[in-house]
Amino acid sequence: MKRSVSFILALGFYSLSLAQTSVEQVTSVSNVGLSVNSYGTIGNAFRGGFDIGNPSCEFPKNSGIEHLFEGGIWIGGLINGSLTAVSTSAVDNSRGYSTGNGGYEMSTEIGASIKERSSFFNSPNYSPEAISHQDFVMDFSDKNRVVPGTNIQIQSHENPLNLQVHLESYNWNFAFSDFFVILNYSITNDGPDYIEDAYIALWNNTVVRNTNITPAGQGGSAFYNKGGNGFIDSLNLAYCYDHSGDVGFTESYIGQKFLGAEKEGVFFHPRVDSNFLAHYNAWIFNNSSDPIFFIPTNDNQRYQKMTNGMNQLSSWSPKANPDGSSLTERLNNAGNRADLISFGPFPRIESGETVNIAFAIVLGKKFDDGKPNSANTPAQQSTFVQNADWAQTAYNGEDVNFNGILDEGEDKDGDGKITRFILPSPPDVPQTRVEANDSTIEVYWTSNAEESLDPISLEKDFEGYRVYLTKLGFDVTGNNDLRESMNLAAEYDIRGNQLFFETGFDDIQLEEPASFEGDSLQYNYKYTFSNVIPGWQYVSAVTAFDRGDEQNNLESLETSPLVSLFRVFPGQTEQSYLSQKIGTRVNNFFNKERRDSIQDLNPYAYPNPYYLQAAWEGSSTRQETKKIVFANLPKRCIVRIFNSAGDLIDEFNHNELYSGNDILWFETYSDTERTAFSGGEHAWDLLSADQQLISRGIYLFSVEDLDSGVTKKGKFAIIK
Repeated sequence: MKRSVSFILALGFYSLSLAQTSVEQVTSVSNVGLSVNSYGTIGNAFRGGFDIGNPSCEFPKNSGIEHLFEGGIWIGGLINGSLTAVSTSAVDNSRGYSTGNGGYEMSTEIGASIKERSSFFNSPNYSPEAISHQDFVMDFSDKNRVVPGTNIQIQSHENPLNLQVHLESYNWNFAFSDFFVILNYSITNDGPDYIEDAYIALWNNTVVRNTNITPAGQGGSAFYNKGGNGFIDSLNLAYCYDHSGDVGFTESYIGQKFLGAEKEGVFFHPRVDSNFLAHYNAWIFNNSSDPIFFIPTNDNQRYQKMTNGMNQLSSWSPKANPDGSSLTERLNNAGNRADLISFGPFPRIESGETVNIAFAIVLGKKFDDGKPNSANTPAQQSTFVQNADWAQTAYNGEDVNFNGILDEGEDKDGDGKITRFILPSPPDVPQTRVEANDSTIEVYWTSNAEESLDPISLEKDFEGYRVYLTKLGFDVTGNNDLRESMNLAAEYDIRGNQLFFETGFDDIQLEEPASFEGDSLQYNYKYTFSNVIPGWQYVSAVTAFDRGDEQNNLESLETSPLVSLFRVFPGQTEQSYLSQKIGTRVNNFFNKERRDSIQDLNPYAYPNPYYLQAAWEGSSTRQETKKIVFANLPKRCIVRIFNSAGDLIDEFNHNELYSGNDILWFETYSDTERTAFSGGEHAWDLLSADQQLISRGIYLFSVEDLDSGVTKKGKFAIIK
C-alpha cells in the first residue's frame, strides 16, 4: 500500500502530461540526473515532490542534492529587421511549466516523443547515429499560438519567430566526463521572414540544496534565496552554488556553459570573432524595481537582457569598484536569482537557414580549501572549472586548435568535415555480478573489456582491472559523492609489459568460468571481500583501465566505477524452517541473541534494541527514512508485526527477489535498481500500515513460511 499511493499520484501527473503532448526523460548514464522535456525545458520545477517524481538536476546521482528548478532556451531578434520578438521555452514562474502560461512558448505536436539512442552495442537503444552513451532527441517549435490538441492560447505569444528547434542531449559514463550534459540545438527559421541581429541564450533558475536535509520548497522563498552566483568570462560559464543553505551537505557548483555555434558553415565564438559577444545577466525573482537586477517580463525587456550583459558594464569588476559594490560581489551574496547567458549577434538568419549552437550543463564538487562556501575562491572552483574544460573538449572534437576550420591532421575519421562531440575512450565496462552472503561479498566479472579497441589508435589497449569498495557507514555520514566514498581495494594488470605494477591476474582468474542460473554470462574473474557487517550498505565496483597513449598525450583512462557498481547488503541467506538446528560457529556482529537465532534458524530483528536517531538512520529528517531488518527469513514468507497488546501493526510479503523498493530508506540512501541482497533479510520502515511512526516499546513479530506452513516468532524493542 505504501508504494501504491505513489503510483496513483504518478499516474495523475502522467495523464496531465499526455494532455500537453509532453514527455519527460532523465539522464541516467552519467552522474547527473537531469530532466529533459519534449517541449524544450530542462529541470522539472520539482513537480510531484521527490518521493514520487524524477530528479530535476541531481548531482551526484542518488545524493538528493538538487541544482536546478527549471531552465530553457531563449531566441530573440528583429523580424524583417524591425519587430522585436523573443521566443522562450521557460521563464521565471514559481510553479514551473503550466499549459498556456506566458513565457512557455515552445510546443510539440500531438504524438511527439523523445527518442533515446545509445552508442553502447549491448543497449536496447543502440543506434549507429548515437553521439554519446545516452542521447535524448526531440523536436519542438515556437510557431503555435494555441497549445496543440487544445483550445488554450499561449499567453502573450503574439509574435512567433516561426522557429523549428531540434534538440539532442548527450551524456557519457566516463569518469572524466560524467559530470556534464551537452545540449546541442539546431534552430531553423521555418517562416517566410528573415531575422536580423539574432541572439540565442540559455536561461536557468538554479538552486543548490540537499533535499534530504531540506525537502524541496520547504520554507517557501527561504528554500531558494540561499544561492551565490557568478560568471567566468574566459570560459563563457555562468554558475551557482549554495552560499548559506545546506552548507556541509551541498559542496558543489552548477553552471551553464556556451560551447560554440555554426551557421551555414561559419563558426561563431567570442574567441574567434570579436564582434560575437557573450552577455551575462542575472535578476532577482519577482523584482521589478532594481535598475539592473529587474526581472524581464516582455519581449522588449528580454531582448534588452540578451543584448546588453551586466558583464559589459563598468560596475562589473571589483577592481573598478573597490568599495565592494561591484556586480560581481553583489552576485556572490545569497539570493534567489535566475541567470542568462546570451550570444550574438547572428547578423541575419534567412528563411530556411539553420543555426547550430551547443551549451553544456556542468556540475562539479567544491574543492575544500578550508574557507567557507561564501568565499567562493578560485581554489574552490578548480574542479568545477576543470569539468567545464572537459565539456569544451568534448564539443571541440576534431577541431583541436578550436578555430572552426578543419586543419591538416585533424580529420581523424576522414569525412572531410569537423566531427564534434568526440571523447577519448577507456576500455569497455566489465560485466559484473555480485553475490551477498552473511559476512562476505563475492564480485564476479567477465573479460569483455580485454577486447576493447581504442577509437583513436584502433588498437587493443586494455591494461588491467581495479576493484573498489566503500567504507562502512559511507551512506549515512553525510558524504553524498559516491565516487569519493569508494576506496581502491585491489589492482591487477598485465604482467611483462613494464607498465604499472605487473601483478598479473592469477589471484583473481577462475580456473573455469562461473555461471549462474538465469544468467547467460560466463564470469572469468572473482574477488571476495571478507568481514563485512550484515545489514549495512556497501558499494562495490570493478573498473578496467588502458595503458594510455603517449603519442596522443593521453594518460591512462579508466571506466567509471559508477557504471559497474552494485549496492550490496550482506546478510543471512534464505532459510528453510524444515531444516535442522545448525551448530557452526557464528561471528557475533550485533549481540548474543543474533548468534543464538542463527544457530537455531529462528527469525530475528536487528539492531535490537533499535535506538531512534542513531547513525544507522542517516542524516535525513524525514520520519519515513528509518529501517530495522528482519533476518533468517525463508524464501517466501509473510512477516507480521504486533504491539505488546497483540494488535497487528503492519505486515509485508518477502521473497528471494527482494530489492528494498518498499521503503523510503533505500530510495534516499541507495538505488533499488542496482542492489544485491542475501535473500534471507528484509527491512521495515517502523511505520504502521496507516503510515504512523510506531512508539517506543516491545514489539512482537511472526514469520509464516509460505512453502512449509511453519510459523516462527520473535520480538524487538524500540528505544527513543
